[in-house]
Amino acid sequence: MDLKAYIRDVPDFPKPGVLFKDITPLLADPAAFAYAVAKLAAHYSTWPLDAIAAAEARGFLFAAPLALELRKALIPLRKPGKLPAGTHSFRYDLEYGSAELHVHTDAVAHGARVLVVDDVLATGGTMAAACSLIERAGGVVAGCAFLMELSFLNGRAPLAGRDCFSLLTY
Repeated sequence: MDLKAYIRDVPDFPKPGVLFKDITPLLADPAAFAYAVAKLAAHYSTWPLDAIAAAEARGFLFAAPLALELRKALIPLRKPGKLPAGTHSFRYDLEYGSAELHVHTDAVAHGARVLVVDDVLATGGTMAAACSLIERAGGVVAGCAFLMELSFLNGRAPLAGRDCFSLLTY
């Protein structure tokens, strides 16, 4: 199956000059969505993983079914104020400001091997922050997985030394 056929180009979104890669057509097609998750699961099926983590919100779309497929724990990384118990946090800079991710203090077992998942690897800032948060919580980042990668944005640079895998590359 050609997954690129399910990615829609939206010119000038979110601002003029940007060609946005929209994943909603893939999500709207159960066969394509299942195929994408199955391809990710096949890639990681022999890896010694303890958990799958993802930052809200679009990372959850792929991490949750992947965690079920691989029979691993799911670790949600949330925005401030969204988790009800004690948390570890990590604040990071974005192109136009800053953001923060939180994880429950008991979500990551010490030394747990965690695969961190997101829908798109663009500049790498959010994934780098997610990896740092997993490590702050006591885990080991086993790898970083993406549905697609926008390679022209050099998002692997902030993830140097980490294993990264993308199903699609633009």
